[in-house]
Amino acid sequence: MLSEDMTRYVDLHRGLGFRFRTQHGLLRSFVVFAESHGDALIQSRRVLDWASHAPSAPQRRNRLITVRRFALALQAEDTRHEVPPADAMGRESFRRRTPHIYTPDEISRLTGAAAGMLPAESDRPRTYVTLFGLLAATGLRISEALALNLDDVTADGLIIRQTKFQKSRLLPLHTSTRAALDEYVSIRKRVKTSTERLFLSGKGDALGYNTVRGVFSRLARPASLSARSGQRAPRIHDLRHTFAVRALEECGNEPNAVARHLAALTTYLGHAHVTDTYWYLQATPVLMTGIAVLGEAAYQGGEA
Repeated sequence: MLSEDMTRYVDLHRGLGFRFRTQHGLLRSFVVFAESHGDALIQSRRVLDWASHAPSAPQRRNRLITVRRFALALQAEDTRHEVPPADAMGRESFRRRTPHIYTPDEISRLTGAAAGMLPAESDRPRTYVTLFGLLAATGLRISEALALNLDDVTADGLIIRQTKFQKSRLLPLHTSTRAALDEYVSIRKRVKTSTERLFLSGKGDALGYNTVRGVFSRLARPASLSARSGQRAPRIHDLRHTFAVRALEECGNEPNAVARHLAALTTYLGHAHVTDTYWYLQATPVLMTGIAVLGEAAYQGGEA
């Protein structure tokens, strides 16, 4: 039965550390559709029929690719399973969005705008100043920051628990970041609430992503955060890109230092592979100057 095959397939991926929620939902939908037609094996025409019901081209391609991978796994066990062509729903045209690399002044304006939030006598301004400052200073994913509990702030740094691939990591903090966080924690501990989350909403419960995104959008205007020529408006996630770029800028032009720094940055950001960290890098004048210096040295016959 396809439903049993799907359960084995999903359990395998989750056992390897993948959350597999979206894929599981799509596969469950397909299996119900296929079994309603009496299918015991994957048939290409049934996959295409099911995928074609998605409302947009990207969703149709995503449906196809998800079930196609499932079909490939099953065909390795039973060649009667059919594998639909990968381009049956068209070819995906993906373009990486150019990140907004914040200047130090822009980050100061963002936290300054957060400090001016109302009501001024509440903990709301301090919450957002600390949250945005922490994202800028550590490169945390917003989901990781919002999942922090009070006891995750330790003497050795921040404990980031069970993130991608079910891994945890310890983040050492700069003394200035540590001082700001300790000040916020002392305020947060005075709040009587049922949740242990570090960052709270105005209602005293865990702060949600949609709430933070809405606040960020409202602060963008008073903070004078606007899109640069040919780019989209800055995002919260761009603080992570900014951290990766600025961290690399600090290690100078010595190639071995860059290699060591990239390995450390990969670990700090919680990536499984250094190639995942490359995604967050963006050309800046400082980095391009370093590349030009090394390129010139190589051209002149020096070491590079």
